[in-house]
Amino acid sequence: MEITLTRGLPNGGRQVRLAVFVQEQGFAEALEFDAVDPAAWHAVLWENGLPLATGRVFPDESRESRFTIGRIAVQREYRGSHLGAQIMEALEEKARTLGAREVGLCAQVRAQGFYESLGYAAYGDMVYEESVPHIHMLKKL
Repeated sequence: MEITLTRGLPNGGRQVRLAVFVQEQGFAEALEFDAVDPAAWHAVLWENGLPLATGRVFPDESRESRFTIGRIAVQREYRGSHLGAQIMEALEEKARTLGAREVGLCAQVRAQGFYESLGYAAYGDMVYEESVPHIHMLKKL
């Protein structure tokens, strides 16, 4: 397995997000791919030429030295194999190299335990994105 980091959304990342967020979870494709994608750094975990997991990181314009991680997705059949944690580690390291001292994210509530296991703490009220409950989380680097 290998992880690639690229600026702008690579096709492998798009494939994983389409499978997980659009096809599996029912998010609107028009909302899944946004204006952040071209400027963000994207990690894709590959095995034998197949993209298995992805995520992105970008500067938080509202807070100096904070970056935002998002769109973490792992193909269904590979969940529980720690691929999401590997993607998170790669994105956190990229954020560090770009000057981040903390990273934030907005997690689906059902994934909150996963992010807590990686050192993230929830804050604020629950919010809804396309009728799915999310919670803001933060981690100091």
